[in-house]
Amino acid sequence: MSFAKISQVAHYAPDHIVSNDDLSRSLDTSDEWISSRTGIKSRHISQTQDTSDLATEVAKSLLKKSQLSADELDFIIVSTITPDANMPSVAAKVQGNLGASNAFAFDMAAACSGFVFALAMAEKLIASGQYQKGLVIGAEVMSKILDWTDRSTAVLFGDGAGGVLLETSEDKHFLAESLNTKGDQWSCLQSGSKGLNSPYSQTKARESSYLTMDGRAVFDFTIKTVSKDISQMLDDHKDMAIDFFLLHQANVRILDKMAKKIVVDREKFLANMQDYGNTSAASVPILLSESVDKGLIALDGSQTIFLSAFGGGLTWGNLIVKI
Repeated sequence: MSFAKISQVAHYAPDHIVSNDDLSRSLDTSDEWISSRTGIKSRHISQTQDTSDLATEVAKSLLKKSQLSADELDFIIVSTITPDANMPSVAAKVQGNLGASNAFAFDMAAACSGFVFALAMAEKLIASGQYQKGLVIGAEVMSKILDWTDRSTAVLFGDGAGGVLLETSEDKHFLAESLNTKGDQWSCLQSGSKGLNSPYSQTKARESSYLTMDGRAVFDFTIKTVSKDISQMLDDHKDMAIDFFLLHQANVRILDKMAKKIVVDREKFLANMQDYGNTSAASVPILLSESVDKGLIALDGSQTIFLSAFGGGLTWGNLIVKI
């Protein structure tokens, strides 16, 4: 039987950094208002690079670290809600940029949960025995879909990308998963609405390219629903000692409340939203890569981590992985 393991990690963010003080010059806000409510101090904002550019930088870094050639890859999956275009997929552009001629490539859209969903799917590809190596990348240029006059959303998000190389292993590394959707609450968080526009259309749906969010509803969903699912997974796998919890980086208050709800030491919840803001599907892999760079996670198979992401859909996904 084939198993999958995360063998390399990488992340990339645009050079341009926008601080809370920078935002206060154009919005009715302040560093104190933003940081006290979210934990965010600054975010990276793309000036010239699109989503495929960020994802390609991550892919190149993963290949360099692993000393693999692009033609050794079997697949590339990119999770994003901010693609360069409706088609081709970001993943197809990355495949072309790398010259990964033997890899099939596609995007997955599950908003902030996207990387966890994509990672779970990629693990099944490896486990099938048909594929041996693949890239899973979360990449977003959230600045493209923000209303920069709206204080409730403009201060929250940033741009970036992160990803992993998956390879075959003789040992089991993906230990447990839970993937979920609550589609009846889709309107709580949405962007890119498109209306009917054919000559036969009888109704015209409202169009909006901007992200809109019911912040309170999303916050309550996370604390009530996601924390319950995390607690259930921990109860079901009490034999697994979790070294670190890597949750979607949306708000420091969510991490604080989540730690209390599931009765886990807050220090086990790693965080970097202070430097990146909410990067949607890129959030978890950027945090994972930074944690490896800082030496918190060894990437030698000795630690067990809990990955959890949640957001638009509404969706949420949890994975327990030996890394």
